[in-house]
Amino acid sequence: MDKLIVNGGASLRGEIRISGAKNAALPVLIASLLTKEPLRISNVPHLQDITTTMELLGRMGVRLVVDEHMTIEANASDIHTLRAPYDLVRTMRASILVLGPLLARFGEAEVSMPGGCAIGSRPVNLHIKGLQAMGADITIEDGYIRARTKRLKGARIFMDAVSVTGTENLLMAATLADGTTVIENAAREPEIIDLADCLNRMGARVSGAGSAVLTVEGVRELHGACHDIIPDRIETGTYLVAAAMTGGCVKLRCARPALLEAVLDKLREAGAAIETGPDFVRLSMEGRELRAVNVRTAPYPAFPTDMQAQFVVLNAIAAGTGTVVETVFENRFMHVHELQRMGADIAMEGNMAVVRGVKALHGAPVMATDLRASASLVLAGLVARSETLIDRIYHIDRGYECIEENLAQLGARIRRIPGSQLGDWTTRQTA
Repeated sequence: MDKLIVNGGASLRGEIRISGAKNAALPVLIASLLTKEPLRISNVPHLQDITTTMELLGRMGVRLVVDEHMTIEANASDIHTLRAPYDLVRTMRASILVLGPLLARFGEAEVSMPGGCAIGSRPVNLHIKGLQAMGADITIEDGYIRARTKRLKGARIFMDAVSVTGTENLLMAATLADGTTVIENAAREPEIIDLADCLNRMGARVSGAGSAVLTVEGVRELHGACHDIIPDRIETGTYLVAAAMTGGCVKLRCARPALLEAVLDKLREAGAAIETGPDFVRLSMEGRELRAVNVRTAPYPAFPTDMQAQFVVLNAIAAGTGTVVETVFENRFMHVHELQRMGADIAMEGNMAVVRGVKALHGAPVMATDLRASASLVLAGLVARSETLIDRIYHIDRGYECIEENLAQLGARIRRIPGSQLGDWTTRQTA
């Protein structure tokens, strides 16, 4: 199993390109199931979750062609199975998104209950309740969701809780339903807007994306299209926090700063100087003091839960004391224990982390517990004295494209050790 070795102390400087958004690319890839014509998707990030989704679609019969720029053409004209098996779905939460498109186009679907990061309860009842309101007959047997319908019908659906994947699943299903579907209390994330844009290019009639009320006028069929995935706002935020923590100055190209205003506001509050343009963001901490900030996560456009771990570690070395309150997931502070092993002063009070800044963190062997926790440990390693060894980095490979290469390009001292070479590294360390 690969590991990352990070030697702290380097100030990040330079510029890198931001990848396409994983959380936008996954539903758009799955939207290819809605049409028999090819869907061409560009700016797709090269990530493990993308590979898993492609394998899942391939098993169903989707023909996939990928070029050297990670532009993917997906052709779902010859689907031969409507089943999403456990061995793939268990590794990635977003696999549940095949349920709506399969049901809408073919009238049948069998999808394993999903897995993913162990950051808290993310029930599928919102997906099931919405599809039932559209006329689907759904049962759960032997760990599988089995759904059938002659044809989905438009309905007014109120979501009991804001859910990104729930909104995406119902949105895709509604595009081929008879009549009009109204989804209330819908998620407003930029990735929802990106999916709606793609669906409209395919001939759907979706309005209200980006608001709490989505309206979908069903059509008989969708057609092929070309779509460019939006930049990854969480990757952007993570690299900006890395620059702020190391006292550096970085420019991120192919970014879209308008998608992460809440994060930029907190970075300015922490003392960073930030310059933005339509497709770039530049952060400088030169000659500035890093200050602790108070953060409270909530659905978009509020501060994103996917940036919570990064700001916990920022506060760990900042001047003063900051609180970080998590309201989206109940089990998303698993990185705190690992940061405490590196010398962070963090006290947990329910769903709030009280973080008192220390002069320095210290390198240690640490273990990643989920995707964003992995990123926080990398950030901690960038500023720690001595060496940090990060285990279980398959989590970070699910959401960050070539993170060690990008950070090294900015001057970080970071490298990946393949599992096959770890024995040699351990021998050198103990010699």
